[in-house]
Amino acid sequence: MPRKTRILALCCLLALLAASCGQKEKLQSETPVEHTFENVSVHDPAIIQGDDGDYYIFGSHLAVAKTSDLMNWEYINDKMKAHSSVIPDVYTVMADAFAWSQSDTFWAPDVIKLQNGKYCMFYCNCQGDEPQSCIGIAYADSVEGPYENQGLFLYSGSGADEMNGFDSIYQPTRDPNAVDPCVFYDPDGRLWMIYGSYSGGIFAKEMDPVTGMPLEMDGYGTKLLGGNHLRIEAPYVIYNPDTGYYYMFLSFGGLDSDGGYNVRVIRSENPDGPYYDSMGQEMTDCKGPSGSVFSDATAANYGVKLMGGYKFLWQEGELGENRKGFLSPGHNSCLYDEETGKYFMIHHTRFENSGETHEIRVRQMFFNADGWPVLAPYRYVGETAGAVTAEEILGTYKLINHGRAITDQMSQSVNITLSKDGKITGEDMEEGSWTLTGDNQAELTIDGKTYTGLFLVQWDEDGQKDVMTFSALNDETGICVWGSGINAR
Repeated sequence: MPRKTRILALCCLLALLAASCGQKEKLQSETPVEHTFENVSVHDPAIIQGDDGDYYIFGSHLAVAKTSDLMNWEYINDKMKAHSSVIPDVYTVMADAFAWSQSDTFWAPDVIKLQNGKYCMFYCNCQGDEPQSCIGIAYADSVEGPYENQGLFLYSGSGADEMNGFDSIYQPTRDPNAVDPCVFYDPDGRLWMIYGSYSGGIFAKEMDPVTGMPLEMDGYGTKLLGGNHLRIEAPYVIYNPDTGYYYMFLSFGGLDSDGGYNVRVIRSENPDGPYYDSMGQEMTDCKGPSGSVFSDATAANYGVKLMGGYKFLWQEGELGENRKGFLSPGHNSCLYDEETGKYFMIHHTRFENSGETHEIRVRQMFFNADGWPVLAPYRYVGETAGAVTAEEILGTYKLINHGRAITDQMSQSVNITLSKDGKITGEDMEEGSWTLTGDNQAELTIDGKTYTGLFLVQWDEDGQKDVMTFSALNDETGICVWGSGINAR
C-alpha cells in the first residue's frame, strides 16, 4: 500500500475512533428522556386492577380514575354527582345511607372482586363532625360500574346500637367510626375488612368471600388500636408472602394542608392482629389518655413513620428552582403487581403554597433486610431496582429525615456526602458510614443510628434528571430517611 494511502487510512481510523469516543461521551452526559404525567385529584385513593389489566382508583366523593402505566390517569368520574356511570341515580338508590349519615356525599371506599365474580364496592358515608356513619356494599359486573346497591351492614353514631343489634349504647371514645373500609383476602381465601377513623379506633371483621357481608352481623369485630379520639385513620392492609407479615398502613394526624398527615406502618402475623411496630410496641396500647381528644403527642410514639411533609431543596446549578414541598401525604392504598413483582403505594398529597389542592402520587415500595417497607423518594416512572456500583453511589445527597413528629412543618433536606472511604459527613452531624451489600442494599449510619434499605436510580421530576437515591429505616426508632443525589449517578 502506498505511503499516502496508508496515512489516509490511518487518519480515517483515528477519525472514526474519535467519533466513537465522542458519541460515547455524548451518551453518558445526555439528558434522560423527560417523563410526562396526567395527574388527577382523587382523595383517599383505593386501587384495584381490573380484568382489562388497567389500574383503577376509587376515592371520596365518588371520584374514580384509571391508568395503564401508573403515571397517566384519566377520570371515569371526577366528583359527587346525582347521575354518573359509576352509581346511577345515587341519591335515590342509596337514600338510606345518606339519611343515616346526615350527609350528601361518600367517603373513602374500597373495591374488591368477590368469589361470586362480582366487583364489590364497600362504600361509606359520614356526617363529618360526628361519627354518624355507615358502611354498605354495591355490586357491579365491571370494575367501572354501574354499581347496584346491596344495602348497609354496619352503623356508628347515635342509634347505632339499635341498628346493629347491640346491647350497649354507642360510645365514640370506645366504639369505631364506621368509615374507611379496607377489604382483602388472606392466603387461605378468607376475606377481611379493616376499618375505622379517630373515635374508638381501628377494628377488624371477617367477611363472607362470596357475598361481601360480615360472617357475624352483630358486633364491631376485633379492636386493633386507637381510642379516645386519637387521630389515626385510613387503614390499609397488604400481605407479603416473602416475609409472612400483614402490613397495615395508617394515616396519623389531620388531612388538611396544615394537619400534619403522615403515613405509618405496623405489621402482624395474622390479619386481625395483634399488630406491632418496629420498636416492638403492641398497637392495642396505642390509645389516647382517658378524657383526651386528638392527643398527637401520644400517637406520635407509635408506628413506623414512612413519610410526612417534606421538601428537597434546590441546589445551585439544578433545574427546578421553584420546587414545591409536599404537605400532608396520606390515606394510601397499596398494590402488588404480579407481572413485574413490584410493590406500590398510592396516596394523595397536598403541596406547599397551594391551599387544599391535592393530587395522587404513586411510589415504588420495597422491603428492607429486616422485613419493613420503605418508600421510594420520588414518584414512579417505570424504574426497576437493579444492581448499582459503589462508584455510582459516591457523592453529595440531599437528606430528608422524616422524624416521628405529627407536625405541619415540612422536613427540609440537608446536604451530606457519601465518600469513597465509606464515610458519611455533613454539617452539624457526627461522622457516619455507608455500605453497599448485594446488588443495591443500603446500610447507613447517620448520627449514631443505623438505617437499612436500598439504593435506587430515580427520575427527579423537578430537576429533570436521573439521580441516585436511597430510602432506609431505623427499626429502633421507627424513623425513615431519604436521600437524593446531587452529583451521584
